[in-house]
Amino acid sequence: MATEEDAPAREVRTHPIDGALLENWQRHLPLIPRPFAEMADQLGVSEDLVLARLTALQQSGIVARVGAVVRPNTLGASTLAAVAARTLDVDAVAERLAGMAGINHVYLRENALNIWFVVTGPDRAYVDATLQAVERQTRLTPLDLRLEEAFHIDLGFPLERHGEPLKHAPVARACASARACDELDRALAQSLTDGLPLVAQPFAAIGRQLALTEAEVIARLEALRDAVILPRIGVIVRHRALGWRSNAMVVFDVEPGKVSAAGQALARVPGINLCYRRTRYADAWPYNLYCMVHARSRSDAFATLADARRAADLEDVPMQVLFSQRCYKQTGALIKPDRKSTRLN
Repeated sequence: MATEEDAPAREVRTHPIDGALLENWQRHLPLIPRPFAEMADQLGVSEDLVLARLTALQQSGIVARVGAVVRPNTLGASTLAAVAARTLDVDAVAERLAGMAGINHVYLRENALNIWFVVTGPDRAYVDATLQAVERQTRLTPLDLRLEEAFHIDLGFPLERHGEPLKHAPVARACASARACDELDRALAQSLTDGLPLVAQPFAAIGRQLALTEAEVIARLEALRDAVILPRIGVIVRHRALGWRSNAMVVFDVEPGKVSAAGQALARVPGINLCYRRTRYADAWPYNLYCMVHARSRSDAFATLADARRAADLEDVPMQVLFSQRCYKQTGALIKPDRKSTRLN
């Protein structure tokens, strides 16, 4: 089976401004009426050219969307889950999961527990119903690995051949609960996780769909950003297309009283991404600390992991390294489903 490590990196500099678009605006998209005009001014080109290049990069698969990432379990609910599929059934099971509403990430990883997926929805009941539908349709019982504590939730990738993932800030722990969100916030966030329309005034276009003025859309987005509910608004790239293809989920079995300190230490190590504490099952899956390592080669991934284990005092802690073999689906979270997307069967 061909893996994501075997696939060649896609050409990203088909136009002189592509590199800057991909590198400079992975976060901090200007929240102004004409954001692409501001980007164009900084690049010394026309707004039409910026829109044309972003459209081309999105069509090529290098850019997933221009939009937002939602902090887990703020506007809706989510969980990481996994099933153990027989080798002959892997594609059929993964493709079944990829077709289900609310499942937004599906990966094949190197482990007996081999198909990993993320379930999202407006509330925990929706997530539970999706997990039940997974068991019904695949006859496999999913392991429900709920998020218990987040240490790092942002993610960005440079274009340099030997560059490290972009430097990230620590998770702000108190902000997200400080803002009461309503249905318009959820609808707005869903629009940005689906992707902004690539037009001159994207916030006005979204406002027309939601019966909001352009100014109201921008004000709500600023509030959601400042509350760290939308921790990143910008150009969301597909890291595999940029050459970051040796990607592993690493899981540790840490003493409960030491998880928070270890997670915070891991989150400070360059190259460690998406670091969380999750539900531990003593028998079925005795791991409670998770992180992602994104690298350009396995040797680079193991070097990063070795540094991280030393930094977080995890060298003697039981762990497993699950490299990604194939990505079947990677989209934004489901926050506010429509009637069609609520059908689970």
